[in-house]
Amino acid sequence: MAGEEVALGRPNPDDSDAVLIRLLRQLNVETDRFAEMFGEAHGLYRTDLNALVVIMDAMHRDDAISPGELAQALQLSPSATTAVLDRLANAGHVERCRSASDGRRTELRLPEATLRLGEELFRPLGAELGTVWSSFDAAERDTIVRFLTVSIRATTTVRTRLLEDDE
Repeated sequence: MAGEEVALGRPNPDDSDAVLIRLLRQLNVETDRFAEMFGEAHGLYRTDLNALVVIMDAMHRDDAISPGELAQALQLSPSATTAVLDRLANAGHVERCRSASDGRRTELRLPEATLRLGEELFRPLGAELGTVWSSFDAAERDTIVRFLTVSIRATTTVRTRLLEDDE
């Protein structure tokens, strides 16, 4: 039976790569479901949530992000990005500000109220993850960070390649 699965292009369930891929898919589905709770509670689409995360991550790096950079990060057209930003601004979740260093540049910021909303939703998840992750020692955590980093990079590489093939 296992040979038939391999012949049909299905991975052998005992294959450790297949197990990792399955677990990553499950984690992705569960984190999507978790994020969708926030979106449903606040009338936001998935793209809106992705935009908030990109802007929040830039703010955490102390790096200002422009609408054009957001469009590139989300792989959206300028008009689609404007629609996302208009929805978020109208809901009070994003602010368009002029750059202090270049008055021609618009930068995106999340107001404190939006940051607090996200924190209220994600704090319980962070606490639970911290609890379950506490069983990993420093070396194991380093391995997990390396695993996730290369997995993200591989996903981005293939996504980019597929997009280029479509052009």
